[in-house]
Amino acid sequence: MEWRLVVNMTPLLMLNILLEKGAPIELAELLVELADSVREISVAIVTTSTGKVGTKNAFGEEQAAMDVRAEEILQAHMKTCPFVGAFSSEELDHLEVVRDEGKYSVYYDPLDGSSLLDVNCSVGTIVGVYEGNEVIGQTPGDQVAALYGQYGPRTTVMLTFGQGVMEFTLHEGAWVLSEASVQLNEEKKYFAPGNLRACGDRPDYYALIQSYIEGKYTLRYSGGMVPDINHILKKGSGIFMYPGTPDNPDAKLRLLYECGPMAFLMEQAGGAASNGRISIMDLKIESLVQRTPIFIGGAAQVEDAVSRLKA
Repeated sequence: MEWRLVVNMTPLLMLNILLEKGAPIELAELLVELADSVREISVAIVTTSTGKVGTKNAFGEEQAAMDVRAEEILQAHMKTCPFVGAFSSEELDHLEVVRDEGKYSVYYDPLDGSSLLDVNCSVGTIVGVYEGNEVIGQTPGDQVAALYGQYGPRTTVMLTFGQGVMEFTLHEGAWVLSEASVQLNEEKKYFAPGNLRACGDRPDYYALIQSYIEGKYTLRYSGGMVPDINHILKKGSGIFMYPGTPDNPDAKLRLLYECGPMAFLMEQAGGAASNGRISIMDLKIESLVQRTPIFIGGAAQVEDAVSRLKA
């Protein structure tokens, strides 16, 4: 693998790689800052309790101790990075403005899939970056960068600033470029079906799942968005789905903190993301807490799934 050729890399080399790829200096510095947050979170996961702490986030969900710690780490980096004007997260109920002159605002899920911590499954951090301090009225297509960190047997970061997708791997405390251009090929058939309960209310979704089984697709579903999307990007194929239902048409995943960043990454790798009607990248952001259904992965698989559900 490529990372074996550069094991003596320093943290500065990640910045140099981003600059060589054409990232503006301020954005490159911010992405390195975010990657450093991921590095700190990966260390904290090893030493922090997997239990609940008796508090709830802005959405009324119980917080794990690691939810709180990951939020603390990201907030500390956002408050000290001179290029960040504002930030918000799944754990907050507001936009935190830290400096009017900051060029970017940052929106993140500090620890996506934290309910999997107590069974020792992979979890992740998801981040989207926009210019300016006001995101309402924009779309995920206005993002200038997105990334996620995955905490598994190794800690990795997938990131884009609109020039394709790169993967970095944490090796001996430094970020090493492990894949310079992540691209889908759609050669294999994988599916990750979220919200299977929706099959009881949606015969069309049930029929779609049945067609995957009959078509001998391979099931790859962990219960965490980050590892499932990472599987699609690393294997080059597949589809992740989380539909709405008649009683809950917007489903549960957040546009700003989860679906928007993942859509940007997937499209930059040659894939697609839809809410079942239009591209996730074209959805107008109306609130910080906005939710959306999502069908994301290989472009042909997403198009096929959406067309069948519409039918």
